[in-house]
Amino acid sequence: MAALLAGTVLVSGCTSDGGGDASGDGDDTRVEVTEQELAWDECESGLPDSECAVFEVPLDYDEPDGERIEIAVKRLPATGDDVTGSLLVNPGGPGGSGHDFVDHAPYTVSESVRASFDVVGFDPRGVGRSTPLTCLDAEGIDDFLGTDYGDGEGADDLADLGPEGLAEIEANSRAFVEACEENDPDLMRNIGTADVARDMDVLRGLLGDERLTYLGASYGTHIGAQYAEQFPERVRALVLDGAVDPSQDQLSVSVQQATGFETALRSFVEDCLTLPDCPLGARGSTVDEGVAALDAFLDDAADAPLANGTGDGREVNRARAELGVLAALYTENWWPRVREALTDAMEDGDGTGLLLLGDDLYGRGDLAEYENSTAALTAVNCSDSVAPREVEAYAEAAAEAAEESPMFGPMLAWGALTCAFWPEEAVAPLGELNAVGADPIMVVGTTRDSATPYAWAEALAGQLDSGFLVTRDGDGHTGYRMGDTCVDTVVDEYLLDLAVPEDGMACASHLADDAG
Repeated sequence: MAALLAGTVLVSGCTSDGGGDASGDGDDTRVEVTEQELAWDECESGLPDSECAVFEVPLDYDEPDGERIEIAVKRLPATGDDVTGSLLVNPGGPGGSGHDFVDHAPYTVSESVRASFDVVGFDPRGVGRSTPLTCLDAEGIDDFLGTDYGDGEGADDLADLGPEGLAEIEANSRAFVEACEENDPDLMRNIGTADVARDMDVLRGLLGDERLTYLGASYGTHIGAQYAEQFPERVRALVLDGAVDPSQDQLSVSVQQATGFETALRSFVEDCLTLPDCPLGARGSTVDEGVAALDAFLDDAADAPLANGTGDGREVNRARAELGVLAALYTENWWPRVREALTDAMEDGDGTGLLLLGDDLYGRGDLAEYENSTAALTAVNCSDSVAPREVEAYAEAAAEAAEESPMFGPMLAWGALTCAFWPEEAVAPLGELNAVGADPIMVVGTTRDSATPYAWAEALAGQLDSGFLVTRDGDGHTGYRMGDTCVDTVVDEYLLDLAVPEDGMACASHLADDAG
């Protein structure tokens, strides 16, 4: 990685181009945090032309002269001669690596956008190559992800889980938070998205861009919305794809996600049943019958775990098999791999394929260690919105989520229990993000999005004072560069020329009447 070289930039709300403080409230206070510039060097990995650097930001923006943390950044230079500036990108998570996401630029942004913009990604604070937050070790994460949350039938009843089941869920959640506290109590208290947005403004200033051009997916939409809330006058163009609704508390988010995953599950099963080798049923079977077959298989895995061919000793129980199936619901590209893994599991009792799919989903790449994405995901989620402190509230949420998705609902609701034990002083207050004064902000929603329900895109576009909605009618997570030429064209024209469709635009034909 490149070393820091001397230079001068004012951060924490005021970079060298002027503006208000980090809160965006017009306060003219300026704090000189550090003297640095980006010193680009050859990256250790990635595309041949990519460049890497590191910069520093305050751990706590309320103490700008205190401890610093590092932020790792990667840039892929524009391919054209007429360069507009930088396009900052983030793939979501929380916990996804914007640094690595740059390596996918040939697929995630169009050739015309690549010609006009340097594509720049950074690992948010707490993630990957930036100063990372580490909580549990690999064995601890294995236990955490392998927790059995029930089957959706009776999972709403604390008594149904039994004292041992409930004790395991609560103990694993507490252990996660305690491990974060032991390893890095300061970082876990300063890892929320509001601080990530401030870090991104520091990077914008270091890149020399007067205003921000940004493409954020999934959780990355929350980073973009937070940025617009704090720095509305510095927004050039923000594409928020697969939007998160910032007005929802953490437990509500988990329950509402159950609806999205159930919709995506039924799309996956419907597609599977059209194929001759579908393990969920023969052609002519109904989607309900296919879902029932999958549910019965998962029930069997709860009673008799599947074989694990990796040799690492992990038990492929219901929870780990569910994670493998869940992987199919993020993108249609994974559907063939999940079908194959289900065939091995349902016909031969071999759960290896499902286990490895879950490993990919949670960053366990080398079968020995996890990336720190699970720690970052949990820490950011718990820091960004309030959550109930009573275990009973999660039982009630599991009941509600199970009504929407018997297969995944309990896992999603109980999985938020860590937030019940998160330090209260580290949790941001709940509220809408309006970004009053920002130039038009694009929100992209996909009608059958699994992880971020379409209703969230509608909600965010409505909350943002200058937000407008672009709709993709389809399956999978996010909309840009997912095969819809209408969406791709509208996004490109907005990024390149700041073109905004009058009254917004719905690319889905059956929604065109609502688009205006």
